[in-house]
Amino acid sequence: MTVSKGSDEYVPSLKYDWLTSLYDSLQKWTFPELSSQSKLMNQSTIELGYHVLDIGCGTATLTILIKENHPDAVVVGLDADPKALEIAKKKAAKDNLDIRFDQGLSYQLPYDNESFDVIFSSLLFHHLNREKKIRTLKEMFRVLRSGGELHVADWGKPQNVFMRIAFLPVQLLDGFETTLDNVKGLLPELFRNAGFSEIQQTAKYTALFGTFLLHKLIKI
Repeated sequence: MTVSKGSDEYVPSLKYDWLTSLYDSLQKWTFPELSSQSKLMNQSTIELGYHVLDIGCGTATLTILIKENHPDAVVVGLDADPKALEIAKKKAAKDNLDIRFDQGLSYQLPYDNESFDVIFSSLLFHHLNREKKIRTLKEMFRVLRSGGELHVADWGKPQNVFMRIAFLPVQLLDGFETTLDNVKGLLPELFRNAGFSEIQQTAKYTALFGTFLLHKLIKI
């Protein structure tokens, strides 16, 4: 997915714009994306007519997976990168899937209060500095209906020194400032501070580049 730097300018998910077209291939060979995203989707409760938002959808691997498994849900993907969204639209069109894609920033969501029943976020938060993590979570809380679910997949605190060393390439690529909260295991605290009262870690993966966690949050 894409995020912004200090201002509202976005940064491509792999830092360099020319790598966007290679994102799906690189993810396939370096990260257990499909297995973790399937788990993330399967832990959600999506019913007929639900409005579902994938924030930082990138090239829409997760967004498409959601729509394929819940064809009667209204599924929206949001990302800041127009190139990633073009790839996403082509993938969805190829599979004849009715998915709406919006261009926008995670911390300035272009949606009304309580617009969505379920929100997903995969590999988004480690791209954001502390301020934008907080703003993004507040926006997620705002557009999620009461009783709605937020499902987050992202890097977490390394379980051992080997995983800590393995995570260094991610920090070199995506930045030490933005990944610091992940390394320190602070995401659950940020979730609570945003207003989410039911927070559950649902899975832990040992990936090539570190420790990867899934969380399920409820807005009470």
